[in-house]
Amino acid sequence: MNLATLAHSADAALPADHPLVDGRTAAAPLILALRGDRPEHLPVWFMRQAGRSLPEYREVRQGIGMLDSCLRPELASEITLQPVRRHGVDAGIFFSDIVVPLRLAGVGVDITPGVGPVMDRPYRTAEDVERLVSLSVDDDALAPIRQAVALTVAELGSTPLIGFGGAPFTLAAYLVEGRPSRDHLAARTMMHAAPETWNRLVSWTADLTGMFLRAQVEAGASAVQLFDSWAGSLSHADYTGRVAGASARALAHVAGLGVPGIHFGTGTGHLLGAMRDVLVSAGVAEHAVGVDYRTPLDEAAEALPGVPLQGNIDPALLAAPWPVLEAHVRDVVARGAEAPAHVLNLGHGVPPETDPAVLTRVVELAHSL
Repeated sequence: MNLATLAHSADAALPADHPLVDGRTAAAPLILALRGDRPEHLPVWFMRQAGRSLPEYREVRQGIGMLDSCLRPELASEITLQPVRRHGVDAGIFFSDIVVPLRLAGVGVDITPGVGPVMDRPYRTAEDVERLVSLSVDDDALAPIRQAVALTVAELGSTPLIGFGGAPFTLAAYLVEGRPSRDHLAARTMMHAAPETWNRLVSWTADLTGMFLRAQVEAGASAVQLFDSWAGSLSHADYTGRVAGASARALAHVAGLGVPGIHFGTGTGHLLGAMRDVLVSAGVAEHAVGVDYRTPLDEAAEALPGVPLQGNIDPALLAAPWPVLEAHVRDVVARGAEAPAHVLNLGHGVPPETDPAVLTRVVELAHSL
């Protein structure tokens, strides 16, 4: 199925009670910025804002595994809402994990403390890929996701919820490697040594993520972010030739629904233009590119003329003395002014040891600028 067909299949009206349709979030600062405008105050949210840095998160998660937490609608909703209540951020980010769609599709995966996602076995042969089971957008397996989003949106009011999904390469890399990897050597080998098998695998992960994102949007998410944890390990040629098309395929599942999209990866300074092109080729008309902490925003703005940017406070500085952090935030905001619009965020996720009061203070600073 090509991108045009996918985009057409996703071209459906949002429900009348969707926050973008009934007006609750249409004028929210985050949505305005993603649409290329400069709202009255600088919108800010943090990747991994719902998580281990919050004592209330640790309390509600006691004795409950990560993936089980993601699939309990009331719990996932509560965790999504916690940082919005505490920090006053301009968006909630749906509490989930990159590998949740794999679990929903029947893949044996769990998150091992101190290690990360571990598969029941590596998926490296054509036969392994052939056994993977596809989901449809109305599959019962997605019901907990829809329920959690609906519960969350009902509480958020005018604050938009961002839907979350892992990019096809990152999901495929986890499947091929069987566990986290530093260099993703097995995945990069497969894309060259067994290109047909690789293409089938990333097409499968693309559709899986696309269905996961679409379920969130239809249930009330006002924007989506495609997160590519491991794309930075790829050369520009490998990304554009063997990965970008799958990422566009994933986003095409929601392009016709009219929600803004954010494309973010780590270590992807050399891929920023290609990541923008993914959004364009998928048909996501209103979009931003997330920039990690390694690339100054003014340099990113020069490389991506006319494109709203998201980022890029260095998470390491959250533990620095306040004057150091404040100067850094002000510098990020000044550099972000070179873009047509800017959503302030981290250049990666919130470290678990972060003092929550620091995040609240950063939000207050951002809103004062």
